[in-house]
Amino acid sequence: MSTILIVDDSKLARIVVGKAVASVQPGWSRVEAASAEEAESLVDGADVMIVDYNMPGCNGLELAERVRGRFADMPIALATANVQDEIVAKARSINVTFVPKPITEDGLRGFLSGAALRLKRNV
Repeated sequence: MSTILIVDDSKLARIVVGKAVASVQPGWSRVEAASAEEAESLVDGADVMIVDYNMPGCNGLELAERVRGRFADMPIALATANVQDEIVAKARSINVTFVPKPITEDGLRGFLSGAALRLKRNV
């Protein structure tokens, strides 16, 4: 069973993402973090990560970049309503999938399906 780490400072946003993940990948376990600091303490047990961009202290791209340094092949998605070209380009440059908010099942399906395939290949 795979584990997905959902990182967002908003509890409501974590719930929405969790429900979408449960619908698309019902066999996956979900772990939540409310900050980048908390996420970094939990990431060792995760196979996949979805991270919000706007968080206090450390934004989602900074967190994704640090995680990418430790886990080069981990599927990571950046979820944000901030669709500025430079944010999308930075996400792509560090091999992070951009997922626009508001999060929906359909919006996550491609990322989650691709992540599941990647995880199966690495087993």
